[in-house]
Amino acid sequence: MRFDILTIFPELLTSPLQEGIIRRAIRDEKIEVAIHNIRDFAIDKQAMTDDRPFGGGEGMVMKPEPIAAALDQVEEEAGAGRVVFLSPQGRTLTQTKAVELAAVDHLVLVCGRYEGVDERVVSLYGGEEISIGDYILTGGELAAMVLIDVVTRLQPGVLGCADSAERDTFSRGILKHPQYTRPRVFRGLEVPEELLSGDHGAVKDWRLAAAVGQTLAKRPELLARVNFSAAEKKVLVKAGLWAAIERIVDATM
Repeated sequence: MRFDILTIFPELLTSPLQEGIIRRAIRDEKIEVAIHNIRDFAIDKQAMTDDRPFGGGEGMVMKPEPIAAALDQVEEEAGAGRVVFLSPQGRTLTQTKAVELAAVDHLVLVCGRYEGVDERVVSLYGGEEISIGDYILTGGELAAMVLIDVVTRLQPGVLGCADSAERDTFSRGILKHPQYTRPRVFRGLEVPEELLSGDHGAVKDWRLAAAVGQTLAKRPELLARVNFSAAEKKVLVKAGLWAAIERIVDATM
């Protein structure tokens, strides 16, 4: 998978790309990342990439010409990709959206700044706008790195355990169960007995109940959209959680 990133601050992106799973994914050629400085495509001597908005108002707007020229060069060099503008006006990045984007061979990420990007660029290039949350960043670079991280870990062979991504929080719409490691007892707190039993069925049931319990406590609204099997319902009834789930579902109908 290839990522092309358009930005006026390329240095913001270099360090995160050289660490952890992303670095290994690049090294192992699971992903390819190219950074393009939008200033290199400016058409004036001052390399201006922003200007005052028509109609007046606060702040500056990113000019269309440099971004369009950068997008054209990326397409010429690497082929047409799916263009994404990182913007607070976009749809929120979710695990479902990440899975969708992970199936794309080529993403072109445009990092907005200031008051945003000239709307004509978004219209001309058919770009999709994506936000990482309902808050305002100083620019799209950190949002681009979040998107790259989320999508990269879904690429085949990137994670050490093939099942890790499938069992993550949000993978089926609920939070993940609590995790424990050695020592068995820490400051008087013991690891749940089921996890030490060696009974795979008991471990599976405990993890389901614990995951639903976590979701009820932290993000109960998520449970309204989850479909549980008959076997899972039986486990949740036994754990005393099913009545709470039914109340949440009824409240959303």
